[in-house]
Amino acid sequence: MRGPLHRGPFRHPRLQHHHRAGRRSRGPGRGGAVTAFLTWGSGAPLICLHGIGGAADLWAPTAAALPGRQVLAWNQPGYGGNPLLADLSFSTLADNLAAELVQKGITSADFIGHSMGGMVAIELALRHPGLVRTLIPYATTPAFGGKDPSFARDFLAKRLAPLDAGASMAECAAGLVRGMCAPTADPAAEPAAIAAMSLVPEATYRATLACLTTFDRRDALGAITQPTHCIAGAEDKVAPARTMQRMADAIPGATLSLIPGAGHLPHLEQPAAFHATLRSLLDR
Repeated sequence: MRGPLHRGPFRHPRLQHHHRAGRRSRGPGRGGAVTAFLTWGSGAPLICLHGIGGAADLWAPTAAALPGRQVLAWNQPGYGGNPLLADLSFSTLADNLAAELVQKGITSADFIGHSMGGMVAIELALRHPGLVRTLIPYATTPAFGGKDPSFARDFLAKRLAPLDAGASMAECAAGLVRGMCAPTADPAAEPAAIAAMSLVPEATYRATLACLTTFDRRDALGAITQPTHCIAGAEDKVAPARTMQRMADAIPGATLSLIPGAGHLPHLEQPAAFHATLRSLLDR
């Protein structure tokens, strides 16, 4: 069951108190979607995008590590009690996010996206280039799998088989997350990941997995004009560093930073190193 693409970000139990400090805002997006932001602090805006196993409040520790910044974390449609889009695709996700930010008066911001959230960030940078000041794809790839459609079919069949057999999301999470973190990771990271993914609604998980398998922006990477800084876990098996290096090489002027001793979840596995890297990238 484990292998490249794709597992999402997660909630760390030690850091739940930061969530209560965030301000939640809701507003209609295109197509009738209602989404939510959690907002912390003030200053230049940083927009944080979660992955399949995540939610906006998972970015609370990042907000705490970035004083002097306004950090806005987005609950993707289907997460945080928000309804799924009827037409869920990377283009509709990017367009909804762009519309919601403009409604909030944000016309330019830095973006970091983890895993599938990184794909959304790439899509946003291509569809709404004026909105993205700096692009930080994190533990992500520019495409799902290869060009052979059988890979996507097999991936979905394997991922959904436990649910089809009657397993709960909690049971699926336990099977998927094991081995995702590096051996030297914070020991709380893996249990936190399992707990967070357990909260994702099954309908959201099914629809978002199907959406994930459609992503392929490899041929468009050369058109990204924003300053781009990639972050990878040195031991990530889901979005390997070598794959992220190829992506960085294809984006004009892009860089890649590695987080030692981290797999797919450096923000949980090695939070101090991750946040130090993020601060240095945002200060460039």
